[in-house]
Amino acid sequence: MSDSNHPSSVPGHGFFRDHTHILPARVYYEDTDFSGVVYHGAYVKFLERGRTEYLRAVGIHHKEMLELDEPIAFTIQKLEIDYKRPARIDNALEIRTVFYQSKGARLRADQSVWFEDQELVAARVTAACINLEGRVRRMPKFVADAVATQVLPHDPVWA
Repeated sequence: MSDSNHPSSVPGHGFFRDHTHILPARVYYEDTDFSGVVYHGAYVKFLERGRTEYLRAVGIHHKEMLELDEPIAFTIQKLEIDYKRPARIDNALEIRTVFYQSKGARLRADQSVWFEDQELVAARVTAACINLEGRVRRMPKFVADAVATQVLPHDPVWA
């Protein structure tokens, strides 16, 4: 019988180091192409998981946002990715996420994927809060307040 409150029984999860959320992830066969190298589209999934677990760590759950009187969700408006080095099957990765702006309807984040001491991928993401009709709307105060607990007070330099 598992204890649902035990950290090892919580899927995803991760932790904060300063304002950076770190999500450990393993490269599985399904993430790779025929040569055992991570397929470029798999990084988008890793980054999504990093943002989701960051939000979950500050108390924001997608399911609860969908259960509000006026349901909301986040959508990606812009995603820039710099592929630097390949990850390979069985690598133990870290997905690092830093939100550096939370204003109105938008969240901006820098994310990266690391293997050991090497940065493999760097990404800059802009997400917007929307209603279920797809219209941009201001984040509810409880969402903005929760994100503000870890957001950087300035835009980091991104090369």
